Amino acid sequence: MIRKAAKALLATTSALVLSVQAAFAFDPANMTEQERTAFDAAVRSYLLENPEVIVEAINLMEQRNAEQQAAADDELVAAYSDELFNDSHSWVTGNLDGDIVLVEFMDYRCGYCRRAVPEVNALLEDDGNIKLIIKEFPILGEASVISSRFAIATLQVAGDDAYGLVHDALLELNGEINGVTLRRLGEELGLDVDAIMDHMDSDEVTSVIVTNRQLAQALKINGTPTFILVDEMLRGYLPADQMAEIIAEKRS
Repeated sequence: MIRKAAKALLATTSALVLSVQAAFAFDPANMTEQERTAFDAAVRSYLLENPEVIVEAINLMEQRNAEQQAAADDELVAAYSDELFNDSHSWVTGNLDGDIVLVEFMDYRCGYCRRAVPEVNALLEDDGNIKLIIKEFPILGEASVISSRFAIATLQVAGDDAYGLVHDALLELNGEINGVTLRRLGEELGLDVDAIMDHMDSDEVTSVIVTNRQLAQALKINGTPTFILVDEMLRGYLPADQMAEIIAEKRS
């Protein structure tokens, strides 16, 4: 944060100097040493007497950076819309005919993904017209990969309803993730655990993880949760009320 602020301050000061140069139409390369010293002192004095100028410039720079990032994200979403919204391997829930599509890249070991669960559920329930697509994106170590393999194998072996149960259970599961804990979880849910675990290391499961990682890389997603809401990328956790506001804007 300090390094960022320092860079922003340097950029702001440089911009101020350039604007002063332009206003007075002179070339600092032709300044005498005495003129340069006086000019530097004047700029420093102005910044010390008017620090709000620096804050204002930094805020403006951050706003412009955010706008540029959002525009770049919009272009990425448009370019990869088919992979995002129409793949054949992701779990789809909510209102399958909803007028709003929400995609979530998630990791079962991600604290913010877990925190987002009640928010997303509340959004789906309160709205009633949202289609949710889950993209398995395990990036937090071996436990994440094992969890995703178990979930994807469940979807491919036992279907949507079974996946929904496993998905929710894995997001609540604490402690070490291994074959023993996954077997116990599957048995508690009444699933054919042998069939699921036999399928975990299959090429079909691996393909889903690889495909999702490639898509995330193309979209420059490196953290979870990341949401795609219709045509907009939302990087990070957002409470339900903020997503509801964005949805209302899109519908209007």
